[in-house]
Amino acid sequence: MKDIPNLFGSMVFNDTVMQSRLPKDTYKALKKTIAQGTHLELDIANVVANAMKNWAVEKGATHFTHWFQPMTGITAEKHDSFITPAKDGRVIMEFSGKELVRGEPDASSFPSGGLRATFEARGYTVWDTTSYAFIKDGTLCIPTAFCSYSGEALDKKTPLLRSMEALDKQALRILRLFGNTEVRRVITTVGPEQEYFLIDKEVYLKRSDLVYTGRTLFGARPPKGQELEDHYFGSLKPRVAAFMRHLEEELWKLGVLAKTKHNEVAPAQHELAPVFSTTNIATDHNQLTMELLKSIANQHGLACLLHEKPFAGVNGSGKHNNWSISTDAGTNLLEPGETPYENAQFLLFLVAIVKAVDEYQDLLRVSVAGAGNDHRLGANEAPPAIVSVFLGDELTEILEAIETGAAYQGRQKLEMEIGATVLPHFPKDTTDRNRTSPFAFTGNKFEFRMLGSTFSIAGPNIVLNTAVAEVLRKFADTLERAENFKEGLTALIQQTIREHKRIIFNGNNYAAEWVQEAARRGLSNLKTTVEALPAFAAPKSVEVFTRHQVFTETEIHARYEILLEGYCKTLHIEALAMADMVKKEIIPACVGYQAELAQLLCHKKACGAYDCTLEEHLLGKISTLSLCLLKKLELLETAALETKSESDALNLAKFYRGSVFGAMSELRLVVDELETLIAKKHWPFPTYADILYSVN
Repeated sequence: MKDIPNLFGSMVFNDTVMQSRLPKDTYKALKKTIAQGTHLELDIANVVANAMKNWAVEKGATHFTHWFQPMTGITAEKHDSFITPAKDGRVIMEFSGKELVRGEPDASSFPSGGLRATFEARGYTVWDTTSYAFIKDGTLCIPTAFCSYSGEALDKKTPLLRSMEALDKQALRILRLFGNTEVRRVITTVGPEQEYFLIDKEVYLKRSDLVYTGRTLFGARPPKGQELEDHYFGSLKPRVAAFMRHLEEELWKLGVLAKTKHNEVAPAQHELAPVFSTTNIATDHNQLTMELLKSIANQHGLACLLHEKPFAGVNGSGKHNNWSISTDAGTNLLEPGETPYENAQFLLFLVAIVKAVDEYQDLLRVSVAGAGNDHRLGANEAPPAIVSVFLGDELTEILEAIETGAAYQGRQKLEMEIGATVLPHFPKDTTDRNRTSPFAFTGNKFEFRMLGSTFSIAGPNIVLNTAVAEVLRKFADTLERAENFKEGLTALIQQTIREHKRIIFNGNNYAAEWVQEAARRGLSNLKTTVEALPAFAAPKSVEVFTRHQVFTETEIHARYEILLEGYCKTLHIEALAMADMVKKEIIPACVGYQAELAQLLCHKKACGAYDCTLEEHLLGKISTLSLCLLKKLELLETAALETKSESDALNLAKFYRGSVFGAMSELRLVVDELETLIAKKHWPFPTYADILYSVN
């Protein structure tokens, strides 16, 4: 048995390590920087850098890197060794405060949305002192922000930190109105649940679509999928269990609070969930988690798939963003308490979030938009593209009572009785959960369920933090002007409920009736990424982001261009991969099997066989489908070529969605039917049955 308490954080330059290795005055100065965001002087940085280097070298590190999160959606790192030449021809190990605080990676080769020309190469990485450095693969990794030479944010961390500061500022105004003068800082916390698939590596390498795009572009449904619901929470297979143990150990070394693991609904699908962390640290940790999922899977002869929909017809993978607000004293501002109807502070924050989700529902939808997630949202596994809030029966009844001014008697606390006397009684919750809701209150937090599994959680949390900060700003403005705080507070909560209750829905979000009801309520239903993306650069979005200094207007339009470009590139790669597989693998398989059938048919007729119905029927059907295959392939290739004539980014994305994606869908239908007819020995790649049940 490993000593988990000593293992945990053993590769992290955390507070315990800093306290033991830094001089007291240096430690206090660094803690002040972390807690209050004050400037870190170079002489302090030099002391920290030297201690950090000594610690890292003792742990076996030879290099350091500024670890950052560009707009690619994954992390980036450039490694430099600690070695410095000495006068006698040898080397010494050095690491300066300047190297710790700032780096200069090439900024021209990362997505910039036009912020940087190719010849404008200089960019800066800047140490995020609020996120601990760690050692990975013999390299000291320093979490950093990434900006251009002219100061624009080129990453996901910078605007996330800005949004956290915006919410902190406005939430403190609210707390001061309630007489709380002790709290110095309000932070958002997140616990992101991560879903993923594990398949055998050899099977994975035989599917070029999985290698190039992360999803199967073709594949007929297997005889058994998830119909029996026997995989969910089932016992772990030996290879999967070994992988999970290894993953947990590596995550724990890096200070990632990996807590829960289990099988998910679909065959070969699993989930990992951590304990809550401060939002920017949770974001860093989730990026590390996704990276380690892939690298450790490889060590076990497995491949980890993080695409939102790697297999048609079975559940895809999401990432549930459990979000809450806390003070530096550890108080959860979304904790209702025993009598939530008497907890005015909780109710104000609650309705602020309801209002924020309603007013910025399009922005929240944009924050989870992507080519991969378009395959998932709206299916019976994930929320629809309609954003709504689940509060549960008790909170909904409380808000209804407040709106009308009626008295609320409270719900009686009941004991859960299951019927068997040997089973203990326990308190029954006052409301049920709703797994179909895109934004559900789950006791003392909100669970934003629309994220795709490959997503950085930075984007959705930037939007959520900013939207709530804006509503809290308006609330603070109103209450600071109120002649009577208590009366003003009651009126504000009542007005907010009345104006935004349309976004509250406690029913089945998967039902067709909800789509109709949502339309009646005036809620948005942006079904695809192409429909959703323009909202990101809309005047309302620009106004809220710039007001709170989360993005500049230039940064907003740059990110809009990056999102459009990324969508188009994804579909283009998929179209090319599809065409390549058809021409080089599927057509030869069709020709080969037809030749075998034709030869058999000729042989039987030559031998005087009277009944060749089976062979003739099968040969005719495959021949007809093969001709259809050729036509659909030509349509796809023509559509892909036509994309070169469109220069406007949004129109190009619309063309990809309408014409290219449409042609891909038609081609897939033909191929999937051919798969059910062609003999296994001729079919060129593993089927769904081969893939989903490849791990024992």
